[in-house]
Amino acid sequence: MDSSAVPSTVCQASSSGYVAALPGILRKTMVEGARTQLVAFKLSKDAVIPLHSHLQEQTGYLVSGHLILTIAQVEHDMHPGDSWTIPGGVVHSAKIVRDSVAIEVFSPAREDYRA
Repeated sequence: MDSSAVPSTVCQASSSGYVAALPGILRKTMVEGARTQLVAFKLSKDAVIPLHSHLQEQTGYLVSGHLILTIAQVEHDMHPGDSWTIPGGVVHSAKIVRDSVAIEVFSPAREDYRA
């Protein structure tokens, strides 16, 4: 395939563009491809992402902070540099222990996270 025919997207770093997803949880869709979506999260100490599931596979990386990630009823103590993958349809939640920053990829893209 001719690489010039493949559309590219570039996202320049910016502190703007975050939206409140839940109390203490800010979300920013950074860039989206044909099959993936890259999302940054700013997570405040003591915030909670309640149990939920979605059809998208979710792969994440904890940049800073500390959180307890529960995937299919198993708790994982996550620290900077830790990463995870949650298959689509699996119930998961998070408790934010310290202010944190996480980067996650969703595939396919989440319609509700489109910028």
